[in-house]
Amino acid sequence: MLDRAETDAGSVGAIMDDIGRRARAASRILALSPREQKDAALNAMADAVNAAMPAILEANGEDVAAAQEAGMTAAFLDRLTLNAARIIAMSEGLRAIADLPDPVGDTIAAWERPNGLKIERVRTPLGVIGVIYESRPNVTADAGGLCLKAGNAVILRGGSDSARSSRAIQAALADGLKAAGLPGDAIQIVPVTDRAAVGEMLKGLAGNIDVIVPRGGKSLVARVQDEARVPVFAHLEGLCHVYVDASADLTMAVEVVANSKMRRTGICGSAETLLVDRKVAASHLAPILDALAEKGCEIRASAEVRALYPKAGLADETDFSTEYLDAIISVALVDGVEGAIAHIETYSSHHTEAILAEDEAAVAAFFAGIDSAILLHNASTQFADGGEFGMGGEIGIATGKMHARGPVGVEQLTSFNYRVRGSGQTRP
Repeated sequence: MLDRAETDAGSVGAIMDDIGRRARAASRILALSPREQKDAALNAMADAVNAAMPAILEANGEDVAAAQEAGMTAAFLDRLTLNAARIIAMSEGLRAIADLPDPVGDTIAAWERPNGLKIERVRTPLGVIGVIYESRPNVTADAGGLCLKAGNAVILRGGSDSARSSRAIQAALADGLKAAGLPGDAIQIVPVTDRAAVGEMLKGLAGNIDVIVPRGGKSLVARVQDEARVPVFAHLEGLCHVYVDASADLTMAVEVVANSKMRRTGICGSAETLLVDRKVAASHLAPILDALAEKGCEIRASAEVRALYPKAGLADETDFSTEYLDAIISVALVDGVEGAIAHIETYSSHHTEAILAEDEAAVAAFFAGIDSAILLHNASTQFADGGEFGMGGEIGIATGKMHARGPVGVEQLTSFNYRVRGSGQTRP
């Protein structure tokens, strides 16, 4: 990792332009690489990560010590910290990606025109993907593996707090690539911690970055979305809702709401707002809120909810537009599924919403009326994850409406082209 003096001497711009050129050259090789070679590289990368465990743990120990000295929170330290089990999980994740079908070259659709032209829509790699992330060094392996499987080169820019860890992991990935005869430049990590490097990536590195994927807090994602000159796959917030319909099974509702909020409170799929149909407030509200409170969840409720459940704190308008990422939930009553839709469309970040109901008409109305990337029926919002969708992991969750939406896995890391075959046809 280059220090400030080395950065000034070499120029961040020149360093980043060189990385971009090398990534583009590697991407052309990957686009032509057969599945067998990419899968061999992924398995070799998994072996290299396991072999490099002592070096990775040593680097991570230095990152964690620096973060502790800087007074970082316990939640931040947990995301930053690696141990043997987490490193083994990284290597297993790479092997799971190798087992996925190869999307490159897959024919999405095919048809024949009356004039005899045969047309196919075929998946192709995106090219070069830039991934900007914070604190979680495991993203280095996840992003590198997924991009490789989809035939893309990737430029990784981890947070300065995890720079040593990420660099150690990337070195192992590069070793695995070379062992399979693929260019080490297919997975590069930005060697400078200067924030100007992010700015260079957002400019596109002279046309050498095709897509940017940010993984981090709201301020990082907002900067990327504001400044990027290339397409971005991202979500700004995960302000997720659970709606309990009048037809909901109470026992199921208690379990699913508690899991949606409290399984892991710091992930983007954690529920932040609970909506309950007024028709069942008297029967459903207290058992659900008691279950949350027993697990240590702070409840911030509308005045109407507090009248029925006095133990709750009073929510204000900002609570319903806040992504807590903590053991806190806002609660309100609504008039059936239409009331739930109106509330969600007012406050949602269009990430993930769930309905708990036995009435299929209510479910159909909810699914048709909500414009979010992921909609669930009778299931926890914590399933908003590419791995849980059977996609072999994800590089992030996208809430935009163009190209990728929801979990961004290997298929979403491809584009497509049209291949037209004729027999001498000319257009009249």
